[in-house]
Formats: sequence, C-alpha cells, structure tokens
Amino acid sequence: MERKVFRQFDGWWISDMYSLISQKPGNLFIEVLEDAEVVLLSKENQEQLYHDIPKLERFFRILTENALVANQQRIMDNLSLSAEERFEKFSKKYPSLMQKVPQKQVASFIGVTPEFFSKMKARLLKKAH
Repeated sequence: MERKVFRQFDGWWISDMYSLISQKPGNLFIEVLEDAEVVLLSKENQEQLYHDIPKLERFFRILTENALVANQQRIMDNLSLSAEERFEKFSKKYPSLMQKVPQKQVASFIGVTPEFFSKMKARLLKKAH
C-alpha cells in the first residue's frame, strides 16, 4: 500500500484551546483524515514541561498566538466576505485539501450548509466555463 505524505501540514498542531485553557470539557472534536501522531497533553503536564524546559513555554506561546491570529482572521472573513470569497480564499490557501477533505467539511469551515456549498460550487464552475 502506497503511503501518501501530506507535507503541507507537517508540523501543524491542533487543539481545543477552550478546553485546554479553561480545563472544562470541550465542545469540539478533532478528526484526522490521514495517519497522524496524536499527543495527549494535560494542563498539569504542560505546566511541568514549561518548568523543566523553559524554551517550550515560548514555543507554546507562539503556537497559541498563531491560533489566535488564525481564529480572528476566520471570524473577520466570516463577517466581511461572501461565501464565494471565503471559498476562493480557502481554495487558494489550502489547494491540496480540496481533493482530500469531504465537501461538507469545507462547507462547515467557510460557514455554509453542504447544500448551499454544492449549489455555490456548481454556480462557480458554470461561471468559469
């Protein structure tokens, strides 16, 4: 069996930041579509790592800052861009995901229903030809 490596996202981290920081049950779930290394890190263990390896605190701060910026940009895009513009931006930013991720997940990410997404995509394809 051929193993495809998805290089665009090597080194990416994902977390339910609300749950991690608040120490309350999360409202999100994370689904992997390919082989992935999953690391479960409790708040207590994270704090111990910060103590034992001070450079990790900076590393996690940078991860958190990047997550905050990405989340804020996504909120601004959802407030100021049309669904078509959000889809176009997503397609340009993550071109390899378009072939890997189910359309319902792309629809969810850009903030539309799968039915609306399907109609919008058909309209865009018709317009391109």
